[in-house]
Amino acid sequence: MTEKIYPDSGVELNKFVAKNYDKIMNTMSFGLYRGFIKKAIKQMDIQPNNSILDLGCGTGRNASLMAIYLGENGHITGLDVSELMENQFLQKFKGQSNISFKKQRIDQPFDLQKQFDIVFISFVIHGFPHEIRSNVIQNALTHLKRGGIFYILDFAEFDMAKMPAFHRLIFKKIECKYAFDYIERDWKAILKEAGFGHFKEHFYLKNYVRLLKAVKTEK
Repeated sequence: MTEKIYPDSGVELNKFVAKNYDKIMNTMSFGLYRGFIKKAIKQMDIQPNNSILDLGCGTGRNASLMAIYLGENGHITGLDVSELMENQFLQKFKGQSNISFKKQRIDQPFDLQKQFDIVFISFVIHGFPHEIRSNVIQNALTHLKRGGIFYILDFAEFDMAKMPAFHRLIFKKIECKYAFDYIERDWKAILKEAGFGHFKEHFYLKNYVRLLKAVKTEK
């Protein structure tokens, strides 16, 4: 991606980063990334027959971890806007009919004419301006069955000024402007207003990262 839609975003990737995304994440996290992602997905309690919508699915790395828990009637649909991510995703799941990809922007309203048991988004929503995040939340709500679960794996809420100096330096160096806003928001309150409830949290990496579970409560 050569021209960003949102100039200050860190989730709109250039071609080099998109092509080498998994390797870069492993290196930047000192090998910790796959470990806590794997743990988080295990804590999602995915059932064999679940249908899952993966927003901003990237290379399919998370989908491959979720697929472990699915039976033959379970299904994952990955959405992403990047052709480089699409190529990696399709290669990863070649021959697996229950895992599919759709090129789709998630920051604008869309309707797949289908509802899912789970909508999952990992380290994407923090990279949008706050006024755009409501579109992502509404897309999740639209595509969930009543009682379905929206899982957000992303930064937790914390005061950056209270971080140890080394961690604060890293966060400021690698994260985009929108992430600084994201960590200051009350996400349970935001999701409750949108039509979610029954929240549950799991924390990782010294409580700087959270898996937030939110259940669709509205019809």
